[in-house]
Amino acid sequence: MILIRHGQSEFNVVYGATRQDPGIEDPSLTEMGREQARALGPALKTLEIDRLLVSPYTRTLETAAHVLETHSITVTIEPLVRERAAFSCDFGTPRAGLVKSWPDHAFDHLNDIWWSDHEESEAAVHERGVLFRDAVVRNGGWRETAVITHWGFIKALTGLPVGNCAMVRYDPTGERPPAELVPAHET
Repeated sequence: MILIRHGQSEFNVVYGATRQDPGIEDPSLTEMGREQARALGPALKTLEIDRLLVSPYTRTLETAAHVLETHSITVTIEPLVRERAAFSCDFGTPRAGLVKSWPDHAFDHLNDIWWSDHEESEAAVHERGVLFRDAVVRNGGWRETAVITHWGFIKALTGLPVGNCAMVRYDPTGERPPAELVPAHET
């Protein structure tokens, strides 16, 4: 399985410079984030990925849209891989807005408000990660799967803090090595 952090978002730019929450809810990608996302499609082809799980946030959906420009794969919206609710960017778009903006994806399994309505602890995100890990192992096919997700979720699963559009090879069974960054030369 490949875990991918979304491309650079408007929130990332401001927060990275100031370390203060800029109040941007469900931010879009920046031009740099779109460029980062465009590079993922060809990279995923070389890794033989045929299934994409995507968090319901705009930044992950936009990242997936750029992947789909060059790589035709099945997309499933997966709310378990959403970001840890801690900042303004972690307020999502209600299901009706997602359906309108992304008509090619299925959102019918989401509640209208699918994100957490309160700040999540790191332990809560870890528990969500365990639920996700157990589900993908139980359902199989995880070796051919990429997941477009978030810094906090990847860190909860792997312990690795990653940059925008970084890819992490992840074995949800916990076999050796359970997680490692995919080197840039492999993509």
